[in-house]
Amino acid sequence: MTIFRKDSALQISKASRCLEIKSLTDEGEIEGYGSTFGGEPDSYGDVIAPGSFASSLAGHAAAGTMPKMFWQHDASQPIGRWLSATEDDHGLLMRGRLNMAVQRAREAHALLKAGDIDGLSIGYRIKRYSVDAETGVWTLEEVDLREVSIVSIGANENATVASVKAAKQAHELTEKLKAGDRLTEREFEAWLKGLGFSNSQAERAARLHLKRQGEPAKADDQLAFLRALRG
Repeated sequence: MTIFRKDSALQISKASRCLEIKSLTDEGEIEGYGSTFGGEPDSYGDVIAPGSFASSLAGHAAAGTMPKMFWQHDASQPIGRWLSATEDDHGLLMRGRLNMAVQRAREAHALLKAGDIDGLSIGYRIKRYSVDAETGVWTLEEVDLREVSIVSIGANENATVASVKAAKQAHELTEKLKAGDRLTEREFEAWLKGLGFSNSQAERAARLHLKRQGEPAKADDQLAFLRALRG
């Protein structure tokens, strides 16, 4: 079970901001920014700080790996390979090549070339962040970069429940539990889904949670309850 803390990984965010492709060749070579630093918060209210990818990119380099290239953040649809990922003053610059032997990659190439889609979007785990208490803006200071997708719409909240928005909600609800407050059935169910429970598990646990609310429960008791449910 993943417990949300500011010093630990939160959730995989399947989409951040959507950024314009810089170049595309007929052979499928592609270049663009998967993320930019600073500026206005994205649709999740986040700002990515310069240097936030450094540790992850160093880890990839040491392991001889690269972030994956997916279509629309779908791990079942790899469409090519990223050949380089570097931070510059502007953001995370990605260079790669679409696998033109793959039908979906050829379709993506055609859509990109026609200008029907023009986005890159990153998938990552948050490792370290800070929050502005006045504005609610999260500054992501270290992220574990997992994949960079070609997308039609960035910051797609429906792409996955494992989004930054879900992570924030789960974190807030965890803090509420730690403070000794009770959660409504809907809040408790949302919290469980943010922690990785399936819809059916979350619904069942929420019903059991309501039956146990005769006395205020401590956060540790709630976590023990969840572990028992997960088995």
